[in-house]
Amino acid sequence: MSKEFDDNKPIFQQVKELIEDQILNDQLKEGDQAPSTNQLVNFYKINHVTVAKGVNQLVEEGILFKKRGVGMFVAEGAKEKLVRKRKEVFLDDYVFRLVQEADKLGISESEMLEMIRQVKRSDQDV
Repeated sequence: MSKEFDDNKPIFQQVKELIEDQILNDQLKEGDQAPSTNQLVNFYKINHVTVAKGVNQLVEEGILFKKRGVGMFVAEGAKEKLVRKRKEVFLDDYVFRLVQEADKLGISESEMLEMIRQVKRSDQDV
């Protein structure tokens, strides 16, 4: 986990995304105990209220659930919910803009696919 935060996004949102990423990367699985608010506060040296806001959003979304006196745990189906949500965001934030820009530049669908393949191949070489 990195201790640095992006100045362009609220910290509570970044804390939330860090936990989501741990679930998506299988570092946290269904039923696993999530890091406590105090652990996150101490590790990142940030305000308790900031951490609680990010964690509480995950509870509201059904990604985490609270066991009174024990802590926060990853809910059943959390990974699937996150994948579904992130795919929707990916479509809206990236694919839509990509297609719009490709249309402006006269890039065909087959050319776009070839560009994507080139990028994927170069990522595999790293």
